[in-house]
Amino acid sequence: MKLLIDLGNSRLKSAFWDGAQLQRGSTLTHARTGEAEGGEAIPGEMDFSALWRDVPTIDAIWIASVAAGALEQALTRSLGGHFAIPVRYARSPAAACGVRNAYSAPARLGVDRFLGMVAAHHETAAPAVIASCGTALALDAVGADGRHLGGLIAPAPALMRQALLEHTARLGELTPAPIAEFADTTAAAVESGTWLAAVALVERFARRAQASFGVTPELILCGGGARSLASLLELEHRCEPDLVLRGLAHFADAEGK
Repeated sequence: MKLLIDLGNSRLKSAFWDGAQLQRGSTLTHARTGEAEGGEAIPGEMDFSALWRDVPTIDAIWIASVAAGALEQALTRSLGGHFAIPVRYARSPAAACGVRNAYSAPARLGVDRFLGMVAAHHETAAPAVIASCGTALALDAVGADGRHLGGLIAPAPALMRQALLEHTARLGELTPAPIAEFADTTAAAVESGTWLAAVALVERFARRAQASFGVTPELILCGGGARSLASLLELEHRCEPDLVLRGLAHFADAEGK
């Protein structure tokens, strides 16, 4: 049994992998952002110890991290204090598990993005566009043959709102507001503008990928903001909240051979 951990900019998610089935584990929100869903926010020094209660017997620990080095170190120390097993971090390679990284400096591609493509490549026969909406909005296109076309990164809606609040003198306090095509309050204009900007980028990217592939790619959404994004998209899509963890499972199995 492998313990798998997806350590993002805002959340930690874990799962257990027995080689056939992925069993969800704990979730921890370690940063307060508008896109994080579920989990418990813990201020100050991270205390991960509660996550390891009632953990089944494991023989390997794999982590996919895009978080700060200090948080990685704290997590590694916590795991080392509970398990007598080396902690292994997945990093983006030039190629693995049938996926070929488009980046000229492969390690610069976020490992969560690479693993999302690994999962998509293993689980669907079609080309795929992956939209991960968390702290950032990351887009990637991968062909049925595993070739990564490349991708885009933009601020997710919460980060866009934060930038507006920090750099606009008279915006004022923003209260929750419904999304509208033609907003009639500042709060609604900001909420609508940020989310619809994200939608427009995702749909444009998917259409450009379709033109490159010659067929319609599957549009796969993941990340804390996936459900909100899904409610606004006009293109056919599906949400896969555990996409990165499933990709990490495939990656860990391949590395173990």
